[in-house]
Amino acid sequence: MKPTVLDYNDIVEMAPRLRGHEKLVNGLLHLFSIDKVNDLHRHNCATPGVPFTTGLLKELNVTLRVDNEQAIPSMGDKPFITVSNHPFGALDGIALINLVGRHYPEYKVMVNMILNHITAMQPCFIAVDALASDDPAKKAVSMQGIRKAMMQVRRGQPLGFFPAGAVSKVDNHLRLEDREWQETILRLIDQLKVPVIPIYFHGSNSWWFNLLGRISWQLRTLRLPAEVFRKRNSTIHISVGDPISVADQQAHASTPKELGDYLRAKTYALREWK
Repeated sequence: MKPTVLDYNDIVEMAPRLRGHEKLVNGLLHLFSIDKVNDLHRHNCATPGVPFTTGLLKELNVTLRVDNEQAIPSMGDKPFITVSNHPFGALDGIALINLVGRHYPEYKVMVNMILNHITAMQPCFIAVDALASDDPAKKAVSMQGIRKAMMQVRRGQPLGFFPAGAVSKVDNHLRLEDREWQETILRLIDQLKVPVIPIYFHGSNSWWFNLLGRISWQLRTLRLPAEVFRKRNSTIHISVGDPISVADQQAHASTPKELGDYLRAKTYALREWK
């Protein structure tokens, strides 16, 4: 188990021109709070998977306030899919795995390849290239990820999606909303034909994070580690909807796009829960 998430060697592999500038790289890791992420990972990586998320939340002193949690174990031993909004970009994934994983330890969530650097959470991840890169190697990883997702459900095990594939952003009306949900994910949900549980995360990152999102998604991404620690000593409010049957999905959606609109509406309706 690699104890760090990102270190000097990882950075120079991504940006070879930084090789030989270890002091500069370590300064950048500190500036963007990645050194704190490494410490958090190092303290808890001896217990990978769902127990790792429990350790993270405990060390950060983050508690989960969950509405209607009983809807999750109500699925028994039947496969199901969860769909969630993505307001935090990191801590919502940790909370989701902890919430569902306490009932179903075999639960996995589809994530982008960057998050796959968190090695202690890899048992809970199915990695894909969210940017649909033209790199053949990354395309191969995505195709493999889709196959793994299908196998997960066909084995009777639950699967989770953040269908936007990226953290939510502030729209022109200054309201935090997911990006358009990805058609690839919606087609997969349509094809798998199992009940879907909508899960809504209340809250948002800082105004500074959301302002950066209006300027540059790269700058906003660099801010993500700091946002995790900003949530220290807080409570995350999560609302779980009742399972949506396959019959209901098909009755409201004749195409993947319509299915996405329907599932998204059911998810965002949960924000009215106070």
